[in-house]
Amino acid sequence: MLGESMSENLDIWVFIEQDEGKINEVSLELLGKGHELAAQLGSRVWALLLGHQVASLAETLIHHGADHVLVADHPELALYRTLPYARVAVQQIEHRRPYIFLIGATPVGRDLAPRIASAARVGLTADCTDLQIGDYNSKKEGKLYPNLLFQIRPAFGGNLIATIVNPHTRPQMATVREGVMRRLPADPSRKGTTELLPVTLQPGDLALQVLSREVRQPSVHIKDAPVIVAGGAGVDSKEEFELIRELANLLGGEVGASRAAVDAGFISKEHQVGQTGVTVRPRLYIAAGISGAIQHRAGMDQSNKIIAINTDPNAPIFQIAHYKIVGDLGEVLPLIIRALREKAK
Repeated sequence: MLGESMSENLDIWVFIEQDEGKINEVSLELLGKGHELAAQLGSRVWALLLGHQVASLAETLIHHGADHVLVADHPELALYRTLPYARVAVQQIEHRRPYIFLIGATPVGRDLAPRIASAARVGLTADCTDLQIGDYNSKKEGKLYPNLLFQIRPAFGGNLIATIVNPHTRPQMATVREGVMRRLPADPSRKGTTELLPVTLQPGDLALQVLSREVRQPSVHIKDAPVIVAGGAGVDSKEEFELIRELANLLGGEVGASRAAVDAGFISKEHQVGQTGVTVRPRLYIAAGISGAIQHRAGMDQSNKIIAINTDPNAPIFQIAHYKIVGDLGEVLPLIIRALREKAK
């Protein structure tokens, strides 16, 4: 049985999500993390790429950390559908028996990963925010399991950080949130190998047909913004939230928000930063009226510089802030805005 413990190699696999030949950013991020983990294990990074006329993407994947690229190229794989994609992935897992299999926690990844895990009879940890290699000492079994994947994610509504291990079945599977891993800079000198896979599908795999497709491009690009000004529960009204927008515009940045501000109707969910929103790593993050619950910090604590404005001197956000301003944002933000406008004259 595939899910049973076995003597296997320690190779790390990354599912490469692409759409019309464009690789999803999270896949490149996972190649970078896979490269880091593989260095600890003394193993290789494999990229599993599915689609149609996508073999040319293999070189890009190698430049970003893949050692070996498996390409399944077939007209029926041109657009993502759960059953054919799962069929190809499970066939390769059964044949190659990877040690770790990582998938981005995108809508596609959240659909595909549980299907693969169920077919392979292995565990799956969803929405991880960190991955590490470590040794697990099972007190129940009185046994040490070396070099396991520590799958780290918020739990219990974000009130705890859980570390999950899977000592008994392979591959160890996890989906990983977008933006939490750093991708490797492209290295054109990296060398790797590419293998074209035979694609064998069953009639049942094609039960779902795509009759039409409509793509809506996102209007908010908060994930890659170098500067983010975010408002939270401390904002009293929509009118006061306009101060957040004004400061973001002056700094050439994007507007962010905590869940409380989104729930209050001050801004749309596309701007939400945190465990149930977007993970960001800007050069500057200004948190105005945000208390800093762990759910929010999980999405922005890797920012290069954090400025926090809060009336509560004991607010959790101050624990990670580089610059701390104790005060009412309704008074502090106008002062900052005025200073920036005067400097621009």
